[in-house]
Amino acid sequence: MFLRYVALLLALLGGPTLLLSAGHAQPDSEKALPMRPAPPPVIVVAVKGAIGVGTGHLIEEVLSRARNERVGLVVLRLDTPGGLVSATRDIIAAILASPVPVVLYVSPSGARAASAGTYIAYASHIAAMAPGTHLGAATPVQMGAPPSPAPQQRRDGDKPDGQTSGAMERKVLNDAVAYLRSLAQLRGRNADWAEKAVREGATLTAEEAVREKVVDLLAGNVGDLLDRLDGRTVRTVNGDRLLATRHARVIDIEPGWKSRLLAIVTDPNIAFILLMIGVYGIIFEFWHPGLGGPGIVGAICLLVGLMALSVLPVNLAGLGLLALGIGMMTAEAFTPGIGVLGLGGVVSFLLGGLFLFDPAGADIDFAVALPVVIGAAVTNALLFVGLLGMILRVRRRKVVTGAEQMIGLEGSVVDWQDGQGRIRVHGEVWSARAAAPLAPGTLVKVERRDGLTLHVEPTGGM
Repeated sequence: MFLRYVALLLALLGGPTLLLSAGHAQPDSEKALPMRPAPPPVIVVAVKGAIGVGTGHLIEEVLSRARNERVGLVVLRLDTPGGLVSATRDIIAAILASPVPVVLYVSPSGARAASAGTYIAYASHIAAMAPGTHLGAATPVQMGAPPSPAPQQRRDGDKPDGQTSGAMERKVLNDAVAYLRSLAQLRGRNADWAEKAVREGATLTAEEAVREKVVDLLAGNVGDLLDRLDGRTVRTVNGDRLLATRHARVIDIEPGWKSRLLAIVTDPNIAFILLMIGVYGIIFEFWHPGLGGPGIVGAICLLVGLMALSVLPVNLAGLGLLALGIGMMTAEAFTPGIGVLGLGGVVSFLLGGLFLFDPAGADIDFAVALPVVIGAAVTNALLFVGLLGMILRVRRRKVVTGAEQMIGLEGSVVDWQDGQGRIRVHGEVWSARAAAPLAPGTLVKVERRDGLTLHVEPTGGM
């Protein structure tokens, strides 16, 4: 009986609760879906202009930040005509070692990934292009290589190779082909066209590059690029990685002060000018000891210029010609003759500036601009010719100090006896000698000086 009352009481209390719960129950279709976690941020950095030391430092810095901050993707917006071979290889090594996927995006329309840019595109985990862009022309520039021998007939009826150059050029060309083919095979891209881009300087538009499987996709802008990449799987050094890029937060990275400074001072023209300022500053400090300013500025500029030379492909012969030219013009200034040393110095300086940097270390026209070299040579010539003229004018000027200043001065005899006596000249009384007898008050002229004794002649006046 007691159990019946308990069961009845539970039914009365639990019934309304079950009815309310049933009334508020929602169909399965209206149940909330599990929320998708926010995708990791994406870093976008613009790489524009020639690939150099500053560019390499910027990309290495960005990849290090992406690794430390657990970024999902790094996008390199590239527009370059090429650049230094050493800097390009450093960038590629950093991309290959990056656990964060790197997307090379040739953008905006009208941009190019020429020469060094093609190598970086092949090395990146994903390569994309905007419509109206192009890439290719990856043939190494060997302007400084030895002259090519005449084409020779090969053995056993082989066709003559009209493009065969010297042994060094062939080695550089084959090395570039193997390097780009290895990158193509690593990323699963068109290796045959990669070889064609090196040997023949071939180029492709964005649409052709996608069709030839040189790049992976086309994208109109960064947002479109991220939408198209969402859900793709890429292989990094840490294994396969699934990209989640749709609606990802985009972080635009600007070059830091160090990257900008490296880009400026490693420009061949700036490095050349810094060297000239450094040399002149130190020379002026030696000419005018104690000033301090020219020496300090010259030392700083010279050290910065030498730092730039340490990371640039310097031609030692060009550097030697530059130093020889400055030395010859300096010698002309201090030992003036008929100008042969000065003329030779100007010519040597001009040639040294033209051949200061080794073009074999870059795949673009990498040298000091001709107007800069000519301007520096003209400045040197004017400076040392002006100094030479000042020295000649000083030599012709009458001596006003020292022992020689007494020569030619006039004085009067104070007393005289037996061919010697004393004269008053320049407000002072000196011992004097003369061949002719002189009377006190006679005007005389100093002909030469022997210690503290003056040799004089009468002028014929009193």
